Amino acid sequence: MEILIYGITNSVTLALMAIGFSLTFGISGVANFAHGAFYLLGGILTWIFINHLGIPYFLSALLSILLVGLLGFLLYWGLMLRLRGLAINEVIATLAAAIVIIEVLRWLGFSGFTYVLPEFIKGSVNIGRVWLDYQRIFLVAIGVALILLFYLFTHHTKTGLSFRAIAQNERTAISLGIDSDWTAALSLAFGSALAVIAGLAILPLGSIDTELGYDILIYALAVGIVGGLESIPGIVVASFILGFSQIAVATFFKAQWQTVVTLGAIVVILAVKPSGLFGKYKELEERV
Repeated sequence: MEILIYGITNSVTLALMAIGFSLTFGISGVANFAHGAFYLLGGILTWIFINHLGIPYFLSALLSILLVGLLGFLLYWGLMLRLRGLAINEVIATLAAAIVIIEVLRWLGFSGFTYVLPEFIKGSVNIGRVWLDYQRIFLVAIGVALILLFYLFTHHTKTGLSFRAIAQNERTAISLGIDSDWTAALSLAFGSALAVIAGLAILPLGSIDTELGYDILIYALAVGIVGGLESIPGIVVASFILGFSQIAVATFFKAQWQTVVTLGAIVVILAVKPSGLFGKYKELEERV
């Protein structure tokens, strides 16, 4: 029962970390290596709004989501537009942006047990002799809600349908009047905002530390590579595979082996199916 409950919460946590990264890559083709930095920045901005400006928690969270989403939007128009199609340059540029954000936050002293976001819902409940705090239940609810809302958004809104059109065939979408740059900028904004939502759901379970910026990027990449970077169903399946694997290893062996399992999964999937379990990019034999 303990493996089941914590496996589910850990899996949803991984899905939340990766969904924004996957959205941006699936629509724009941009691997946003600043994803973890945006996750961290959103949490720190929320903490500042609450503790220094006295803004209520909910409003602080909303402001952080909007500001980081706007930052992602501006990142595309100010930098990524000039590098579009140059994959290596895109990775270097977004990684450089991430390092700048994280290291500036470290220089400002945002690290340690002082910086903690309050739980949205305090308390815990006993489920099958396992105590589970309400924040983790809230986290699971947020994860499920985001996946459902994302499906409705991409299938029943004009912007969402343009996202799908660009993802399926960019040239055809452009010929039908869809602005690919505007859509890509929106995808980067949405992906950045989703990183903040993930942070606001997960960060109350611990303290805010600048190293999280790098850790979140690694987990998002791991889930994306295993499931398929451009596939939301793949992200969900990969999250549950890695989430339960991590909990099982931590339960029967040592917690230190969780990272080994995660990185090992990346190596195996790249060797067996480089596009990921649900990926649509061509495999080696098809390229040859």
